[in-house]
Amino acid sequence: MQNKVIEINNITKFYHVGTEVVKALQGVSITIKRGEYVAIMGPSGSGKSTLMNMIGALDTPTGGQYILNGTDVSHLTDDSLAEIRNKEIGFVFQTFNLLPRYTALENAMLPLIYAGVPKHDRIKRGEEVMEKVGLTNRMQHRPNEMSGGQRQRVAVARALVNRPSIILADEPTGNLDSKTSVDIMRLFDEIHQAGNTIILVTHEEDIAQHAHRIIRLRDGLVESDAINERVEQPV
Repeated sequence: MQNKVIEINNITKFYHVGTEVVKALQGVSITIKRGEYVAIMGPSGSGKSTLMNMIGALDTPTGGQYILNGTDVSHLTDDSLAEIRNKEIGFVFQTFNLLPRYTALENAMLPLIYAGVPKHDRIKRGEEVMEKVGLTNRMQHRPNEMSGGQRQRVAVARALVNRPSIILADEPTGNLDSKTSVDIMRLFDEIHQAGNTIILVTHEEDIAQHAHRIIRLRDGLVESDAINERVEQPV
């Protein structure tokens, strides 16, 4: 049986906007096992972005419990959350978030600098992930010398370089054309097949269909949580 990498128990998140209380999450409970490929979907205002921030340790809940890889991160300090993020989670964003003055390889290696990995090891691991995403011949290029698809591949390499427990992708094809989106999703499929846990946050049905399990949110609650019958499930 697979180990649980994420346990979310009755998570709530309330925001105060003036005199109004916005209930972004109203008691969400989710378990994700190591090696799963999960899509989180929902319309605007459903709470999916808030849930992504919780899963990514970018925010803490108002109530409930979040256990990541056996550690309760529900109420950690900002510094402790930053350490957890760098160690446990690889982020892929819609807007790539690459540093323009750095080469592709340097961008991919950034999490290793924050983790205090020696330079020789940083370069070795950076080159390994750049090869994994098919950019061996683009390592010394800067972001403005690369296509949108290539930049997103660099972002995926950066997410992989620290060997995290989870790859958390937020609308990873949102800024890409249809053909490039297909290429990037094929890359995610390959990464999952290699054993990574992937959580994909998207509003696009065709992108979500790559996942083996789809969680749908509405009004801060889990509306449905089901196996994706269209995808062949791992044995």
